[in-house]
Amino acid sequence: MAKVSFENNMENLEKIVAELEKGDLNLDESISKFEEGIKISKECNKMLEEAEKKITILLEKDGEFKEESFSAEN
Repeated sequence: MAKVSFENNMENLEKIVAELEKGDLNLDESISKFEEGIKISKECNKMLEEAEKKITILLEKDGEFKEESFSAEN
């Protein structure tokens, strides 16, 4: 199974939200779409966490560059 990109996941999530907001789905279809949306949302969150782990910042200290892990708290 091919991995879906973050951007494609976001597009799919936006389509699901639009369908749910429209209000044309019956209860079972709405629940199914909601479950699918939650699954996509969790996958996007996982992708963002993985990307955050890969980010590094180069800081110049005393004329040398030092590589440090990215922290969202900085």
